[in-house]
Amino acid sequence: MTGTTMIVLIVFISVGFGVMYDMYKKHLEFKEKTFNLSQENDNKNETLEQKVTILENRIQVLEKIVTDEGYSVQKDINNL
Repeated sequence: MTGTTMIVLIVFISVGFGVMYDMYKKHLEFKEKTFNLSQENDNKNETLEQKVTILENRIQVLEKIVTDEGYSVQKDINNL
């Protein structure tokens, strides 16, 4: 191998490893972003599940009130 060939090989190897390192850094940044997004989504899902549970409980209470006999009697009285 001549000196010129060795220099060209060293440059290609250096540039190749530099590009691979940059790609690896971008990959790690992407994984970190997706991990943070999944944690935010988990928090949002938990909040939404709590709200749904609260709303279901409220609906059950409203159904009990409406189907109660006293409510229908009061409604009949008010209609008179």
